[in-house]
Amino acid sequence: MGKVKDAARPIPRSFFRRDPLRCASELIGTTLVWGRCAGIIVETEAYLVENDEACHTFSRPSARRFVERNNGGTCYIYFNYGVHWMLNVLVKGGPRDGLILIRALEPKRGINLMRARRGVDDVTRLCSGPGKLTQALDINSRHHEMDLCRDPRHCFMACKSTDVDVVADQRIGISRSKEFPWRFTLRGSPFVSIAARSCR
Repeated sequence: MGKVKDAARPIPRSFFRRDPLRCASELIGTTLVWGRCAGIIVETEAYLVENDEACHTFSRPSARRFVERNNGGTCYIYFNYGVHWMLNVLVKGGPRDGLILIRALEPKRGINLMRARRGVDDVTRLCSGPGKLTQALDINSRHHEMDLCRDPRHCFMACKSTDVDVVADQRIGISRSKEFPWRFTLRGSPFVSIAARSCR
């Protein structure tokens, strides 16, 4: 497994104007900065705006309007099953549009604050799932439509290393279109929600 080094520079909007699958894969190893907290992204999941039954745009007019009025790099936040907030980022302006769910982080900064918010001591369990991640970072509806390409306190930071070993696997936690291998994880990371089948 390639070693993921510290973040070096903010990711520009142009990154989110490409194919959603490529963006989801290349977000692995980058750093999500969120206020006093930050962590390395170790798991993402891609959804396509068109012809993807698992994407909100397939059945929710409000999600389609969100895509129409926002730029790539904008937060799409929703409440999942009335239990957890979910952090997604819009990809728009490339060959096809999509949403990327940020599923898991390796905590790097603000770990004690994350522990207090989650009520969990084990660092590998702080952000090992999309609902855990938003609780640890205190992400909720007030962040919906936040631009992650403008505010250095809430953004993605690029990784210095190009040696990041990414595994593609089927999406999880959905009932439709779950056969597509559009979940991406950092190989061997103990911080993912569920290990990829090829890594079990």
